[in-house]
Amino acid sequence: MLAKINSVYALIFLFAFALVLSGCTPAGPRALLQGKRELDAGNDAAAAEQFRLATSLLVTNANAWNYYGVALQRTGQPDEAARAYQMALKYDRDLVEVHFNLGSLWQEQNKFDAAAAEFTAYSLHRPNDVEGWRKLAYAQWKLGEFNSAERSYSSILALKKDDAEAYHGLGLTRLQRGKSREAAQFFAAALRSQPDFGPAILDYAIVSQQYLRDPKTALSYYRAWLALTPRAANWDEVNTLANALEQTLSGGTATAVVVNQPPPKSIAAPVPAPSLVVAKAPAAATNVSAPRPLVLVARPAATSAPLALKIAPTPSPKIITAPPPVPKLVPRMATVTPPAVVAVPPPEPAPEPKSSLWHKLFGSEKAASAPRPQYLEQGVTPLPSPEETASRARRAVEPPPLASIPRYHYLAPRPPAAGNRTAASGAFTRAQVYEQGEKWVDAEQWYQQAAEFDPAWFEAQFNTAVIAHRMRNYSPALARYEQALAVRPDSADARYNFALALKAAGYVLDAAEEFKKILAADSSEVRTQLALANLYAQTLHDPAKARPHYLKVLALDPQNPAASDIRFWLSSNPG
Repeated sequence: MLAKINSVYALIFLFAFALVLSGCTPAGPRALLQGKRELDAGNDAAAAEQFRLATSLLVTNANAWNYYGVALQRTGQPDEAARAYQMALKYDRDLVEVHFNLGSLWQEQNKFDAAAAEFTAYSLHRPNDVEGWRKLAYAQWKLGEFNSAERSYSSILALKKDDAEAYHGLGLTRLQRGKSREAAQFFAAALRSQPDFGPAILDYAIVSQQYLRDPKTALSYYRAWLALTPRAANWDEVNTLANALEQTLSGGTATAVVVNQPPPKSIAAPVPAPSLVVAKAPAAATNVSAPRPLVLVARPAATSAPLALKIAPTPSPKIITAPPPVPKLVPRMATVTPPAVVAVPPPEPAPEPKSSLWHKLFGSEKAASAPRPQYLEQGVTPLPSPEETASRARRAVEPPPLASIPRYHYLAPRPPAAGNRTAASGAFTRAQVYEQGEKWVDAEQWYQQAAEFDPAWFEAQFNTAVIAHRMRNYSPALARYEQALAVRPDSADARYNFALALKAAGYVLDAAEEFKKILAADSSEVRTQLALANLYAQTLHDPAKARPHYLKVLALDPQNPAASDIRFWLSSNPG
């Protein structure tokens, strides 16, 4: 019987293949395939014509409209391209690459408010895509939303810790907030990641000279920038500025102040850097009295982030920070893919903020609220010193009586029926915008409305739970997590967050059972092994049960950030 089925499928495939070869493919798919071939070959006008035909025959095909928008955008028809992208979203709100393409289109037209909304939608669905955060950061920068831009740059560094552009962008945002020394440290961090990164070299020189009053350091960086090859278009202007500074130093008219961050050692022998361009600033924007001030704008040739400072070399000039124009990027073309989980609550309880610069950026409550790929509970039972730990071990903390621990009453909802996805999508998008602006109450209301419009939409149910969890509204959060699990019972993210919410609400035994369910399906879940070990060690005071899970964390991830603490705990709690 199986042989017959296989032979039938083979005949069907051969017949379909013969149709393709004979030109009998239906007109709509044929036009779509031909348009893609023309687009790949760089024949944008011919591709646009084929996609026009395809969209007239496949009216509800979101991919066809997306491709049509790409072709129209490349042929310089922005209004028609925007309409095509909007049609793609009309027929499939989950084709998130359209948000990226439409955001790029708005950004090319300097419509940064609309661009930021599209890149927000894209980044919330694709939190692991560095380029989405980079484009969003640039739009936020242009809108003057420097705190939001800083969060976006931090999201880049959470994904790619050595991204020089993100460090440089953070330096610019800190300078806008009057924190010049922190800006210099971020420029130095960019150079540690990429020693030949021209914008950071030039901006470090500018900040050292104009803000930190350190002309010797500034001169060394100017010379390092001038040594880059090939030479930038504004090389002569920078060289003139460096020569003037050198003459001032040799004449003994300036006093050097050593900056906290020394120049990178590799600056002495830089490798080729990206090209740079010269731009003239409007006289009204420079705020200096000298006629025709020189404005230096440095940027790599193929990046979308704000990359340089504007400076007029006058006796006491003001630096005006501003990003260069974003270069055009190739619009994205993609198949239909479901949106990823887009939000996760911070740990409970939140740690006390520290005073260091790096903790302010990456460890504060505000930084923790930025979207991340997934939540990873870190840290184990706190052990301040060996002496205190030994004392605790001798005291042998008794576990709480199980009968005294409250239990959660499960709602156990049935899988819901599908609803109005179109109406739900509109509410979902508005919720995302409010969430990006940290307007949690409004975000929760719109996510809840999206979930009510379409109860079977997992992302709507999950995000409603996440926002309620973030605001510590545990009762509605737990109910929504159950709804999300009714839609997608195999979601490790939803069950993990559900367990965290149960733990935070005091239902620790139920939280342990939910963690166990995750591990029963996948024992390699490091975050769950660590969370369950912490629960046993810290809350239930049951080291015998905590120990195997801590050992499993070390076996799965020897370099885990909590590894040293785990080993210390294991040595103090021998099994």
